[in-house]
Amino acid sequence: MESGNYQSPPQTTPTTTTTTLAKKLKENLVFRSKWAELNGAMGDLGTYIPIVLALTLAADLNLGTTLIFTGVYNIVTGAIYGVPMPVQPLKSIAAVAISDPDFGIPETMAAGICTGAVLIFLGATGLMQLAYRMIPLPVVRGIQLAQGLSFAMTAVKYIRKVQDFSTSKSKGNRNWLGLDGLVLAIFCFCFITIVNGGGQEPENENENENDEESQDNKRRNWRRNVFANYRPIFFPKKTVTPTSVSVTVGLMNLTGCWFGAMPTCHGAGGLAGQYKFGGRSGGCVALLGAAKLLLGLILGSSIVRILISFPVGVLGVLLLFAGVELAMCARDMNSKEDSFVVLICTAVSLVGSSAALGFVVGMVVHLILRLRKLGGPDEIRSFSSFWMCSYSP
Repeated sequence: MESGNYQSPPQTTPTTTTTTLAKKLKENLVFRSKWAELNGAMGDLGTYIPIVLALTLAADLNLGTTLIFTGVYNIVTGAIYGVPMPVQPLKSIAAVAISDPDFGIPETMAAGICTGAVLIFLGATGLMQLAYRMIPLPVVRGIQLAQGLSFAMTAVKYIRKVQDFSTSKSKGNRNWLGLDGLVLAIFCFCFITIVNGGGQEPENENENENDEESQDNKRRNWRRNVFANYRPIFFPKKTVTPTSVSVTVGLMNLTGCWFGAMPTCHGAGGLAGQYKFGGRSGGCVALLGAAKLLLGLILGSSIVRILISFPVGVLGVLLLFAGVELAMCARDMNSKEDSFVVLICTAVSLVGSSAALGFVVGMVVHLILRLRKLGGPDEIRSFSSFWMCSYSP
């Protein structure tokens, strides 16, 4: 006999789904502050313009197609994630395309398509989530510190030296005066420092916890911060998983590279720059995407003449702040052993000019420090407690 109190489960109607989706899009794209979001939209141009311009001049990249596709990527990722998720060139592929004359546009596009296919496979099979859980936080911070310092040193070179992006070489000291002089770059640096200072501290969800409890929680839950773009540090209330990022980057490259757009990724340096200059919502990158889309549709590849005339010293200032912001993410290392791994990983990455080499060395050093704990008084109950807990007792 059926109960009289039985209630059927609520039905999901198309109207309800549409309303929920519209509410989510509005929440993700709304500006937190009009001027701050506008400034943030320009925050990653210090890393975007030099690489795109160099690829266009040295490897005949179709700039119009690249602007159109990266503009669409910006709008879509801003709507999906609700944070200033950047769209940056894949620097490893770009570096080879710029430096090797035999590595042309077909090879660049093929490399992007292969990268996209691999990332989609890792995301769809769950292997990216496994990597997310297995990579120690100090190794991630070491790579981020190395990349941030690399950006900062490149930025100083942009400010001090006249650049020839077609050959990726410096031509001589920059003049003090002029539309691209040192005086303008120094003025921009001072203005940004006065307005932004050293940067805002990220908002914490657990503001009522004391410092000791916060540190304990961070140690127990550091896996949540392994996302290489360090989104959880600045946007802890937003859910961005390694799997979703892997899939979106894969789809971007599988789609755009077929039509000649440059291979892209969600670069940590771009996120650092956008956050530094005020970007807090998906509307920030959506606005930038709309501007790229319009420029690509209206001007196409002819916009390269405008980019060549853009003050490179000002780009250097933007890149300098982005690099410093990215490097400062390593400040959450609170034990000497953590800092040891970070600095070893950073040194190898910078001296060897290879983040992959720094990553491997950092993983080996982390393993050695964990094996060193086997002879201590602490009991190792599982692999996770052996691999993921803090070095310090």
